[in-house]
Amino acid sequence: MKKYLSFFRLRFAMGLQYRAAALAGIVTQFFWGFMEIMIFRAFYRTDAAAFPMTLSATSSYIWLQQAFLAFFTAWMMENEIFDSIVNGNIAYELCRPIRIYDMWFTRSLANRLSKAVLRCFPILIAAAFIPEPYGISAPAGPAHFLLFIVTLFLGLMVMVSFCMLVYVLTFFTISPQGLRILFVSCVEFFSGALIPLPFFPDRIRLLMELLPFASMQNVALRVYSGSMSRGEMEKAVFLQFFWLIVITLAGKMLCKTAEKRVTVQGG
Repeated sequence: MKKYLSFFRLRFAMGLQYRAAALAGIVTQFFWGFMEIMIFRAFYRTDAAAFPMTLSATSSYIWLQQAFLAFFTAWMMENEIFDSIVNGNIAYELCRPIRIYDMWFTRSLANRLSKAVLRCFPILIAAAFIPEPYGISAPAGPAHFLLFIVTLFLGLMVMVSFCMLVYVLTFFTISPQGLRILFVSCVEFFSGALIPLPFFPDRIRLLMELLPFASMQNVALRVYSGSMSRGEMEKAVFLQFFWLIVITLAGKMLCKTAEKRVTVQGG
């Protein structure tokens, strides 16, 4: 465990060094979030009562989404890991006295946390000064805020576990590009990254909420805004734990199988 904690600290400290990239990301995400809110505003002006969330709650959802973009974007997977599998450098990792899955999990977690730490606070502070209903509002209550922190962390863990599954599946393919396009598209659509899940028709939404993608950003952002009932929150948290365990176990089992069958060509 100590070696993984040490590796986590090293990767986290390395990620904090990219301040220029973080500044560019902050500017981009701030204007992108503002643009999204203006688009939703145009629809709300036609008939605000037709939407399942208030414009204020939707604005909070979008600002939190932009602030914690590094937590929940599937396209932010590490090219170095894919390259090590494709070009054969994975052989060096297999020689080390570590578990590949645990090391990659620690690496991915540290990478996403470091990027989020650099970007989230400026975006949240700026959004807090934007007048209602276009800025970020306070959480629905202290209990909602505490649950938001818990579900935010669980959503991050589910996302990292899901990305680990994509990494491991790369062992069984010639090129990772097809897998990346497929899984990134699924995450973007089914997790609520493009359109919040409450905006979908009820039958489709109920099905989408059962999928692992809904356990990523959807739960935490909706808990913060108070757009979920107590029963819905309990069900959502249960599904987050469920999918975290299932995806992690599936990834570890596939990783063990891949390590036994891996063939490194060249020399």
